[in-house]
Amino acid sequence: MDNEPRDVSRRSLLQAAAAAPVVAATASVGAGQAAATAADPADRAAQRFTIAVLPDTQYLLDEGGSDHEPVRETLRHLVRERDRAGIVFLAQLGDLTEHGTETEIRAADRVFDTIDGRLPYSVLAGNHDIRSGTDDQRGDSPYRRAFGPHRFAHMATYGGSSPGGYNSYHRVRAGGREWLVLALDWRVSDTGLSWAQGVLDRHPTLPAILTTHDLVWAEEDGQAHLSDHGERLWERLIRGNDQIFLALGGHYWPPGRTTLTNDAGNPVHLHVTNYQDRYYGGAGMIRFYAFDLARDTVDVSTYSPWLLAKRERTPLEAENVELTGEVDRFSVEIDFDRRFAGFAPPVVVAPRPPAAVMPRGTVAYWRFDRSGLAAFPDGSSVPAGTVARDLSGNGNDLRAEYLHASGPEALTWSAEHHDAQPAHASLRFAGGKAPDRGAVLRTGPSAPLNRLTFQSGYTIETFLKLPEPFEGDHAWMGILSWEGRAGDAGKTSGWSDDEPTCSLNVSPERFLQFVVYPVPVDADPTSWSHAVPVGRWTHVAVVNDGRHTVLYVDGSRIARNAAEESRGISTLGKPFAIGGTQFAERYGQGFYGWIGDTRIVNRSLRPDQFLTAVR
Repeated sequence: MDNEPRDVSRRSLLQAAAAAPVVAATASVGAGQAAATAADPADRAAQRFTIAVLPDTQYLLDEGGSDHEPVRETLRHLVRERDRAGIVFLAQLGDLTEHGTETEIRAADRVFDTIDGRLPYSVLAGNHDIRSGTDDQRGDSPYRRAFGPHRFAHMATYGGSSPGGYNSYHRVRAGGREWLVLALDWRVSDTGLSWAQGVLDRHPTLPAILTTHDLVWAEEDGQAHLSDHGERLWERLIRGNDQIFLALGGHYWPPGRTTLTNDAGNPVHLHVTNYQDRYYGGAGMIRFYAFDLARDTVDVSTYSPWLLAKRERTPLEAENVELTGEVDRFSVEIDFDRRFAGFAPPVVVAPRPPAAVMPRGTVAYWRFDRSGLAAFPDGSSVPAGTVARDLSGNGNDLRAEYLHASGPEALTWSAEHHDAQPAHASLRFAGGKAPDRGAVLRTGPSAPLNRLTFQSGYTIETFLKLPEPFEGDHAWMGILSWEGRAGDAGKTSGWSDDEPTCSLNVSPERFLQFVVYPVPVDADPTSWSHAVPVGRWTHVAVVNDGRHTVLYVDGSRIARNAAEESRGISTLGKPFAIGGTQFAERYGQGFYGWIGDTRIVNRSLRPDQFLTAVR
């Protein structure tokens, strides 16, 4: 490098009702294999992985006097941590060595033997590894003889190299999809740029990370700017290829970052990372780019495995174990589906027919697409009296009713839906307080569901989404419930005899609350979730095995499940409703948000049997 410029009770609920929101391992990919496309929305087990980045190590691989051990320890550390940290790839950013001599390159060769066959990686030439006045058409060099195409040919990720051997690409399988890593020389020629464009053209659906040595330089506050070579790459390659969402370089210090907008109007994150000016030539600093697809975030951290491994450290060593400044540890928010939509639209699970999602014991199943509801244009009002058929065939049809003096906006049809929901439709409820308004869908007076008590167990599932912004006071709104007074069922241990015998509600803190009065005892076991996110679809499942009730949110068991024994539901032969909860046999406010497919089964189901299970 040459450093150039560069106590929650139900009292409130009842009063309100009465008032008028991995590690994926690498997979073998042949060099000629067609590119995989977007992630499967149902692939939730592979949403976290890490790409490690190794910047300039030249001061540690200098035949004039240096220490290779920090780099070697970093590579050993990556192998040890591969599974735990979900490391799928290592990208090196150039300037492996100080002078690029045969001796130094041989030393680098031996150091990188540490991970050969243990972790896929890319290496690229920096200006200190070759004759700095040349570009990627320079021909033979000690660097190419050690780190040319032959070195990577055995790697499952390796896709190929440019004819001169100084540029390469890899396809990395992680997070349920493939990612492209372009490793470009310190000086890319027109021929090299054409090769890189060809790689992108042959893999048009793959999100791409570009790595090179000279890309951006940063001011002391971390604000980065394109270098002259970076400007060339931006104008000739990056800005016109929407696939490239992240570009990484070394060469300059201090580290920094910037975000530019490409020709498609999307952000491209450009980072410089280099620590050779720090203690011990950077002490083998490694940077982790930890992708979390569930959070739409990349968490970046920087530390020295060599210093971390020391049992005793001097003050200077302790100071440099982990770097926590704003340019060394930060998070980058990326809405991956939206960012990649222009070249790799998300794969949406196709609607599943009702028969495919009605397991043994299904007593009721409602969905709001054409199979279960009359067809309505998106956003149109659902008239009072509209029937949502019970697709189980058990006769538990629902009929739409407006609450109080609510107008047609209180219930509308929507094409919105959870990605894994069987039906691609929902109902939007516009309930609220002051004055009470909303709508409900209720079973008829003779529906079988009204009198079922489920003493052998049950599973109740629904999909919901709360609006963003979450405007107004909607505390203690009901999602679904059975009508009737607990007192009429002989249950008097609760806060009030006027509360219903079973309901699923939303607290002021947006906690889900499931309260039920079991059949054999006078008790009211209640489960509580965490705060449900707004603006995002959530799947909720209430599972009872005939003894206890467990609430699941998005397939995960919550902590605050009732410890009391709970067998059955003390139904009274009164209707079941979606969109509200009664108190003293009267509806107050209705639900505010979207509700999708809702299913009731007369036995406990496992998470892999929920409506979200796509097979």
